[in-house]
Amino acid sequence: MSAEKRLKELDLQLPAVTPPVANYVNAVRAGNLLFLAGKGGRAGADGKRPQGKIGREYTVEQGYQQARDTGVELLSVMRHELGSLDRVKRVVKVLGMVNAVPEFQDHPKVINGCSDLFVEVFGDKGRHARSAVGMGSLPMQIPVEIECIVEIAVDARAQRSSATPRRRPAARSAARARRRARR
Repeated sequence: MSAEKRLKELDLQLPAVTPPVANYVNAVRAGNLLFLAGKGGRAGADGKRPQGKIGREYTVEQGYQQARDTGVELLSVMRHELGSLDRVKRVVKVLGMVNAVPEFQDHPKVINGCSDLFVEVFGDKGRHARSAVGMGSLPMQIPVEIECIVEIAVDARAQRSSATPRRRPAARSAARARRRARR
């Protein structure tokens, strides 16, 4: 099933992409890979972003929801950059960072919020390699930050048009004749 159709089926509305908070861009494309900058959860109804540590201000379950919300942010960036989530060929890698108290041990359970979302939206194409790590702090004390790399399905027409044009046999023959004449 198409990722866009699955998004509608899950009744997920993707918000507008938030601008970067410093001197970087939300995503960079290199060949058929799209590298997404780290994102955190969106501001709540009160206009404030969540702040605090998992294991102190937030439970594992609340952290899971924070990671899922962050996954929605990443999906927004993917759609903004690619025009459609259907252009995602595969989620390659996820790096999940958890702002946690030192004794916290369930980082993978928290980042599952994002991983589960990607599998729900993309199916098997959403399964990815992943690191889930604890941090002493994160920017603005957000509880979760996640970045990812996705492989992009390349449009065959775009591939043909960007390919280096080949010389026609007649052009090669004319070039060869000019070289011989110079000898």
